[in-house]
Amino acid sequence: MVKEPGDFTEEQGRCLLRLARFTIMRHLNLSPPPAEEEELAVQLADPAFEVKRGIFVTLTIGGALRGCIGSLAAYESVRQGVQRHAVNAAFNDQRFPPLTVSELPEVDIEISVLTEPRPLQFSNVDELPTKLRPGIDGVILRRGTASATFLPQVWEQLPQVDEFMRHLCLKAGLAPEAWRQSGCTIETYQVQHFL
Repeated sequence: MVKEPGDFTEEQGRCLLRLARFTIMRHLNLSPPPAEEEELAVQLADPAFEVKRGIFVTLTIGGALRGCIGSLAAYESVRQGVQRHAVNAAFNDQRFPPLTVSELPEVDIEISVLTEPRPLQFSNVDELPTKLRPGIDGVILRRGTASATFLPQVWEQLPQVDEFMRHLCLKAGLAPEAWRQSGCTIETYQVQHFL
């Protein structure tokens, strides 16, 4: 039984990627290859895919974001989360029009399986940059009713802690320096991702 992200094998990751692609194909009224669909059904019988984890599905075309939807909470199985978030990333991300059949061959899919978020302990804001691990930690910022998260992969575009946190504040609808003020809570999580 899979206990934490990191325990999924590369083969299981490829299975999740195929599940996401086939789910999007069916939503576009396209039929996945029958032999591959049968093979996938056999692979998905593995109980590892029934473990509950937070899941994000990210779609890109030519390296540019085309949709990203997920859940931090582990309230459904990995299999169910991949299916639901694949559809939502492709067709319900408000930042983009619904994915089209013509775009599908160009789409790259990334699946992120999350650990349970945990509060980050720090005594003052100056200590925060030493506590965050760029490239490893996904970060959730909350202040009042505002909240936002960045997956660990976002560190590739925003490698400096100050810049990363400013953009995270903006994503939450807060002032760029809100993370330096009292009233913010920070949680971190890690991911195992498959491309």
